[in-house]
Amino acid sequence: MEFDDKVPIYYQIKTVIYDRIIAGELAPGDKLPAVRQLAVSLTVNVNTVQRALREMIAEGVVISQRGRGNFVTDDPQIIERLRERLITQYLKQLYDQLHRLRISDEQMIDELTAYIEGQGDSNDNNAKN
Repeated sequence: MEFDDKVPIYYQIKTVIYDRIIAGELAPGDKLPAVRQLAVSLTVNVNTVQRALREMIAEGVVISQRGRGNFVTDDPQIIERLRERLITQYLKQLYDQLHRLRISDEQMIDELTAYIEGQGDSNDNNAKN
């Protein structure tokens, strides 16, 4: 994993895990890899992984079971709130970047609509192949 120097590493770790949860790669109730295993696979300090996990546990997205490990919550409401939060976060980033380019809201909507329609066409073509 390549890290962005402008964003704390623990936060980037949280984002990667949250993305995997929302994408369904980590299902509700799934066990997360051990802290040391995560640290080695991400080539980061164990303390950095522990900080990310501590925050995810405090948010209720990850449940720690003493002696068993850390698990993705099986509470659908928490997962849905996480999903909504991530969507809002990503849309805000996109909006702020386009706004800095002085692109109007109407242009953004038009461009996003055209982009989505183009993606649908390419996804349809990929499905046919």
